[in-house]
Amino acid sequence: MRVRSLITLLSIAMVTAGATQVADAAPAHPANDEAINYHEWSGGTFYAGRLDGLALGRDGLRITRPEGTVEHSEPGLGTTKTYEYGSWTSPVFRQGFDATQLIASWNAQTPAKTWLEVEAKGRTSAGVETTWYVMGRWASGDADIQRTSVDGQSDDNASVDVDTLATKTGVTLRSYQLRVSLYRDAGTRVTPTVSTLGAVTSNVPDRFDVPTTKPGRARGIELKVPAYAQNIHKGQFPQYGGGGEAWCSPTSTEMVAEYWGKKPTAQQMSWIPSDYVDPSVVYAARNTYDYAYDGTGNWPFNTAYAASLGLRGHITRLHDLNELEGYIARGIPVITSQSFLSDELDGAGYGTSGHIMVVVGFTQAGDVIVNDPASSTDARVRNVYKRDQFEKIWQRTKRYTADGSVASGPGGVVYIVTPA
Repeated sequence: MRVRSLITLLSIAMVTAGATQVADAAPAHPANDEAINYHEWSGGTFYAGRLDGLALGRDGLRITRPEGTVEHSEPGLGTTKTYEYGSWTSPVFRQGFDATQLIASWNAQTPAKTWLEVEAKGRTSAGVETTWYVMGRWASGDADIQRTSVDGQSDDNASVDVDTLATKTGVTLRSYQLRVSLYRDAGTRVTPTVSTLGAVTSNVPDRFDVPTTKPGRARGIELKVPAYAQNIHKGQFPQYGGGGEAWCSPTSTEMVAEYWGKKPTAQQMSWIPSDYVDPSVVYAARNTYDYAYDGTGNWPFNTAYAASLGLRGHITRLHDLNELEGYIARGIPVITSQSFLSDELDGAGYGTSGHIMVVVGFTQAGDVIVNDPASSTDARVRNVYKRDQFEKIWQRTKRYTADGSVASGPGGVVYIVTPA
């Protein structure tokens, strides 16, 4: 489950000192004034940025001649270590509209004794350059650092809510930059590698409802995505966000990873009791857990987990179900975020302030076929939800709660996971 604070939908534009190249995106304003842009760097496009202590190899950015060393403490692990590090700073990217929100994504491999940190920085439409904001400290394992978002990041320009950089009222961002820093134990030759780094920026208007799209090209298509129920794991490993009943995000991510033929090995899962059903879900929960957020619903931590298995993943927003149908028609299941009252989604049988599902297809009538992990058995995971209801609870940015107060909605957020 993913619970959000009451924020308006935002984005950021970022810039960094010393960068001389500027990339521009075409304006992205559909008829409803919604603006969304996803941009990433990978392969040779990394050369457009600034390399400090890193080089570009076949597997991506890697440490070569470290930029320096730093002492880093992990209070939860009781360790303080010296790490060598290097960094890559993107060129300035102009997304083509004034953004109110940014979510970064990365694909990386972090062998033992290594980790990384992703930051974002922007320039406002008034020409003010922001500070660097930490978007995540990440490793695929948890023996060297405790994978975490960073609390307490808020100033006059923006704040960070778990994984989302959101501008303050009256502030928008014209451009942005990303920076990734790679760390390894001092004196070793092992290195983390980063194959992609990107961000979705957006400016989505406040809306309690959205128009329902007409069924499109994916009518009658249903992808054979494995079905896993999160509630099977109720009470298991409560140290990872409260146990299985809260594991909608890693359960959904694991379903899609295994659709693409990737899953943790038996050796990797050897710490899980042998009588646990669907142990790969438990493994995914541990390896998406955010120690500051105290949950497994950090969006880019989930796509980074999928990438650590040998896939490719990122967070973005989609404009509507017609756009999502394009993915289904190409054989790509889509992980979606939604929130709703119990009477807003017929057949669900529950309400939620934040939940993740997998869209696996559409009926001939255009209704949405999902693998909904909020189920008691794997056999009950497949559900069909009405098109108009599903589109509303996924696309709206404002909603009413049971007590009549106003809360934020997901605004079309999705995880896209594909073969590398």
